[in-house]
Amino acid sequence: MKPHAQAVVIGGGVIGCSILYHLAKLGWTDVVLLERDELTSGSTWHAAANIHGLHDSANISRLQHYTMTLYNELEAETGQSCGVFQPGSLYLAQTEDRAHQLRLQAAKARLYGMNFHEISRDEAERLHPFVDFDGIRSIMFEPDGGNVDPSGVTNAYAVGARQRGAQIHRFTPVTATRAQPDGTWIVETPAGEIRTPWVINAAGLWAREVARLAGIELPLQPTEHQYFVTEAIPGIAALDRRLPSVADRDGEYYLRQEGQGLLIGAYERDMRFWAEAGTPPDFAHDLFPDDLDRIEDNMMRAMDRVPAVAEAGIKRVINGPMIWSPDANVMLGPVPERRGYFACCGIIPGFSQSAGIGSMVAEWLVEGEMSYDMFGWDIARFGAWANDRDFVKARVRDQYAHRFAIHFPNEERAAGRPLRTRPVHETQSGMGAVFGLNYGWEHPLWFADTPGEVESAGFTRQNWWGPVGAEARMLRARAGIIDISNFAKYRVAGPGAEDWLNAVFANRMPGDVGRSCLTPLIGVRGGIAGDATVTRLAADEFRVISSGMAERYHKRFFDAVPLPEGTVFESLTDDVCGFNVAGPHARALLQPLTRTSLATPDFPFMASRRIEVAGVDCLALRVSFTGDLGWELHCATEDQARLYDALIAAGRDMRAGPVGSRALTSLRIEKGYGSWGREYGPEYWPQEAGLDRLCKMDKPFLNRDALADVMTRPPRERLVLMALDEADVTASNADATGGEPIFHEGRGIGRVTSGAYGYSVGQSLALGYVAAAMQPGDQVEVMVLGRPHRALILHEPPFDPSGSRLRG
Repeated sequence: MKPHAQAVVIGGGVIGCSILYHLAKLGWTDVVLLERDELTSGSTWHAAANIHGLHDSANISRLQHYTMTLYNELEAETGQSCGVFQPGSLYLAQTEDRAHQLRLQAAKARLYGMNFHEISRDEAERLHPFVDFDGIRSIMFEPDGGNVDPSGVTNAYAVGARQRGAQIHRFTPVTATRAQPDGTWIVETPAGEIRTPWVINAAGLWAREVARLAGIELPLQPTEHQYFVTEAIPGIAALDRRLPSVADRDGEYYLRQEGQGLLIGAYERDMRFWAEAGTPPDFAHDLFPDDLDRIEDNMMRAMDRVPAVAEAGIKRVINGPMIWSPDANVMLGPVPERRGYFACCGIIPGFSQSAGIGSMVAEWLVEGEMSYDMFGWDIARFGAWANDRDFVKARVRDQYAHRFAIHFPNEERAAGRPLRTRPVHETQSGMGAVFGLNYGWEHPLWFADTPGEVESAGFTRQNWWGPVGAEARMLRARAGIIDISNFAKYRVAGPGAEDWLNAVFANRMPGDVGRSCLTPLIGVRGGIAGDATVTRLAADEFRVISSGMAERYHKRFFDAVPLPEGTVFESLTDDVCGFNVAGPHARALLQPLTRTSLATPDFPFMASRRIEVAGVDCLALRVSFTGDLGWELHCATEDQARLYDALIAAGRDMRAGPVGSRALTSLRIEKGYGSWGREYGPEYWPQEAGLDRLCKMDKPFLNRDALADVMTRPPRERLVLMALDEADVTASNADATGGEPIFHEGRGIGRVTSGAYGYSVGQSLALGYVAAAMQPGDQVEVMVLGRPHRALILHEPPFDPSGSRLRG
C-alpha cells in the first residue's frame, strides 16, 4: 500500500468507483480506493439500476444525461461490460399536475438537447403492448432510458481507474482518520497508513460511521426497500425485442423487463427504518426477509396497469437497504469545518447519477469548483441543526413514502417541523402566518385570514396567491413589516477588519462610518459565489449581511482568506433578528418610535445608524429588498418580540401589517432585483448578472485572477426581466416560478430563474438568463407548464425604474 496519495476514496460501491475513475481521468492518478469488503458490497449489488435522464432540476438532468451516455463509452474504453439495456422509458401521467410536470421536463429536454418527448397512445401501445393506457392523460418517451448491470458498471469504473494508475484495495477497512496539523490526513487500515490531503467519504451505508472517525455527524438514515421479479411471462418471451420501462409515478411503483419477466419496485407508505443506531460492520451482501404485504397496494396498482403481472408467479424478492438524506438529495462537498474532508453520501438513484456525481467531485478537487451550480446537493445546505434524529427520521420517512410525489414549485413539506423557531413564532402563528423552512428556521411565507390554514400546492396559482397579493399591495400603498431574521449576519472587528473584507469581497469596503455597500463574492471560476451588504459600524468594526441558507457554504470562502492578527470574525445569525419596514409610509410608521431623525438628509439611502426603536437598541440600515422606501432593523434575539409588537401596533392605525417572503419575492422581481441561489450563483459571471460595476479590479481579492479572466470575455448570456402575456397567463392560471425554458423563434435561448405575479404593477413577471444577443423589446416564449407563453423582454423594471421611491 502506498504511504501517500493525492486522495483516498473510502467505499467501493458504484459512487466510490466513479469518483476514483473521474479523478484519474482528470489527471489525479496517484489516488487510492479502500473497500472494507468486496466491491459493490452494501447497496450497490442489489440495486434495480434503472437509468433515466430527466429531473425537475435542469442541472441534475444534465448530469443524469451525462451518466446515461457514458456507460457505452465506458464499456468501449475498458472492455468491461456494463450490461446496458436502453429500450427506452415510458412516463405516464394520470393527473393534470403530472402532465404539467412531464411537459415542463420535455421543454427542458428540448432546451438542453436531450431526447424526451410526448407520444400518442397508439405509439405507446406499440412500444409496450402489455400496458393498459386507460385513464392516462399524457405519455412521454425517453428513448435512452433503461437499466444497467450494477456489478458490471462498478467494475468498469474500477478497471478504467486502474488503467490510469489508480489503486484499489479490497477487504481493507478504514479503522481511523486522523487530521494532521498541516491539513493532511492519516488514514489507518490493517494493511498500513496513508497520508493524503483529501479523504473522500463515499462509504454508502457506512457513511455515518466513517464520518464519525473524523468527528463528523451526517444527517443520514437507512431504510428497507423492496422490489420483486416475476417468473417468465410467455408474451414477453415471444418478443424479439426488449420492452421499455414504465414510470407510473402516480401509481407509486416502477416497472421494467428483467429477463423474460418483469421487475416491479415500490416506495410504500408503510416504510421501515433500518440500522438506526448504526450500520452493522459485518453487513455486506445481505438482504432482509421478504415483506411484500407492505407493498401490496403498490403491487395492485401495477397489476391494474400491466395485467400480465397478476398472472405471473414471483421468482425472487429483493429487500435491501438504502441510505437517505433529509431531502433525498446527495450530500456532496468539502465539510466546511474539516479541511481536506470531502463527503459524497446519501445517493438514491445511484445508477442514473453515478458518472455525474463522480465528475462533479473530481472537478471540485482537481479544479477547485464544480462547473455546475449544485447547491441543492451541497452538504453545506444542512447545518448542525439537521443532525436532530427526530428531524432526520421524520424527513426521511416523508421522502421515502412520497418518493414519486410531485415536488411542486414553492411547496413546503411539514415533516419534522418546527425545528428552529425565533421568539415571535407563536405571535406570527396567531396572526395567520404560514411558515416555510430556511436553513432549519421557520419563517413566514404569507399570512392567512384564519390562523392554522394550510396552503395548497400545485403548478397553477394556489390558495396563497390572493393573500400574498393583498400583502404586496398593502406594502406598495402604505407599509409592510417583513421578518428578515433568516438572513446570515456576521461581525468583523479588529485592526485588520477592513483589509480582510477587501481581500474577501470584490467591492471596496465603505470608508465612512455609517455607510454600506453591496458586494459580490467571487467563486473559483470567476462566477458569483455570493452577494452581501457590508456596513461600517466603526473604524475597526463591520457588519456583513448575506444569504441565510448559504451561511455554511460561504464559510469555505471566508476561511480561504486568513484573518489578520487581532481581527475576529463571528456569526451573529442566532443572536440577532431583524425586520424590514418598507413602503411609502415606512418613515411615518417608524418615526414616532425613535428619537433619531429618519429624514433623508439625516438618514440617506445606504446609510446606517445605531438607533433605539420603541426602547429596543437596533442597527438600522436604510436599504430595502422590496425596492421601496425602507429600513432594516436588526436587534438582539431576546428583544425581537418587543420590537415586533411595537411595529405591528404602530402599523395598525395606518392599515399596515405583516408581509411574508412570498410577497417579498413578488416585490423584488417588480424591481428586477436578483437573489442568491436564483439569479446569482457560481455559474453566472458578474457582467452577465449586472454586478460587474461592483467588482473593483484595481485591488486584490479572493479569486480576482479568475474574475479578471472571465471579464475579458463577452457575456454568454444576460439577466433580463420579462413580462408574460396576460392572455396566456390567464388561460393557464399560472405564473413562471423558476426553471422554465425560454425560446425565441423555435430556438432555446435561456431559462427562468425567478418568477411571480407583480401585484402592484399588474403583470406576470419573470427574471431569467437569455442569450447575450437578445435585446429589450424582443418577444420570447416562456414555457410555463411546459407550454409556450408569450413574453416581452423589458427595457426597465415596471416598478420605480428611476429609484425615486427607494431614495426618497
